[in-house]
Amino acid sequence: MAEASASKMSESPKNRYADAPRNADWTIDQKWESYTAQEHDRWNRLFARQSKLLPGRACNAFLEAQVTLELSRDGIPDFADLSERLSKLTGWRVVAVAGLIPDDAFFDHLANRRFPAGAFIRPESELEYLQEPDVFHDVFGHVPLLADPVYAQFLEAYGKGGQRALERGQLHNLARLYWYTVEFGLMMTPKGLRIFGAGILSSPAETVFSLEDSSPNRVAFDLERIMRTKYIISDFQQTYFVIDSFEQLLNECYQDFGALYERLRLLPDFEAHELAAEDRVLTKGDFHYFNARGRAA
Repeated sequence: MAEASASKMSESPKNRYADAPRNADWTIDQKWESYTAQEHDRWNRLFARQSKLLPGRACNAFLEAQVTLELSRDGIPDFADLSERLSKLTGWRVVAVAGLIPDDAFFDHLANRRFPAGAFIRPESELEYLQEPDVFHDVFGHVPLLADPVYAQFLEAYGKGGQRALERGQLHNLARLYWYTVEFGLMMTPKGLRIFGAGILSSPAETVFSLEDSSPNRVAFDLERIMRTKYIISDFQQTYFVIDSFEQLLNECYQDFGALYERLRLLPDFEAHELAAEDRVLTKGDFHYFNARGRAA
């Protein structure tokens, strides 16, 4: 999981907010006026490149919200202005953070409809791939779907469930739900598979790979199965899980996870590449990409 599994922030020199004063809730002042012309240009180029790829690949809710939230405005968005537009739709706001924040703070923000977004933008040398979330990943990838009322309710519920997972020592199970939906989820629509996971939506290479490559497995959403499945953070996903709708995601996850956590304690995990006998497999991967990179099981 990207945000919710981190216990400390990145202190990389490429992050110019690394030493910014933190509030008690780990937020910082975005200081939007301090972005350079080069940083704004970097956002514009990332935005333009990804926007060309996503029509016909991203879910409609994402594409529509980009327009509604006016994300195509020139330069890195001012979080205060963006929050004003977003809060009128679903009550969510975007708050600036320096990088990854402690789990309890992350969950508290989500539970109160605040999305913590990294304020720094990736350096030119890491334009193609950045392991930690920056402003482009967080705002371009995550924020648009917060304008969808059902998805917004799901993410709030996820935040409220996070503290319990921490107390039970089962955050790893809940983190897998975030990873395989919020970050790397796919949706089945009448027109075929579409992307809703922010980790894919902000990556040009994985945008194409997740939908069009024959390498990965694509498996219908199953809550318990997902919470038993490990994931990898340094490459494309070996398995993608596919929801039917945000309503399905909310309905299946809006419950007391107590009994589920008890079952999970007794059940073995699945590796990222594994298929289970009970899976509804939409696409069985041939793993040619992973074989070529020496990453096959």
